[in-house]
Amino acid sequence: MSQKVGDRLKAVRSMYGLSQRELARRAGVTNSTISTIEQNRVSPSVDSLAKVLAGIPMSLIDFFTIDLDNGEEIFFKKEELVELSDGTMSMRLVGASRKDRKLRVLHETYPAGGDTGDNLIVQKGEEAGVIIRGKLEVTVGERVKVLGPGDAYYFNAEIPHRFRNVGDGECEIVSAATPPSY
Repeated sequence: MSQKVGDRLKAVRSMYGLSQRELARRAGVTNSTISTIEQNRVSPSVDSLAKVLAGIPMSLIDFFTIDLDNGEEIFFKKEELVELSDGTMSMRLVGASRKDRKLRVLHETYPAGGDTGDNLIVQKGEEAGVIIRGKLEVTVGERVKVLGPGDAYYFNAEIPHRFRNVGDGECEIVSAATPPSY
């Protein structure tokens, strides 16, 4: 195996948010085993590496083929978010340029009285969000609720729905939907 197995293990472990100690515990090996592999001081056998990877869990094939730096952006400045606006509200899309997105994340702002329109929205998947500031009236089917800062919603997006700012000031939301409809 390549001398770079240790570097790859460290990158994968970090990507999954695991400490050396936690990976060792999950894999049933000693902490020093993980440490010496990551320092490239030993080249583990296929069986040993498979045992360590079982603690993530990840197959050997995935371990050697995962693209640790696929070149896609991970972090986005406020001005890099793609603005989707109809004049009555602002929706800024996070990660618009990501290839094969499976999730839509929006930073939404509604001016006082702003809404998604008279027609109820219907789309595949699920939608969720958290109100950051202001008051938002959320209609999902026959159910209507006014939410404030810290309140949240989560529903099947195939149920007709709409959003409306019923407060005096701007309403700010962070929302997510899957699959992404745009």
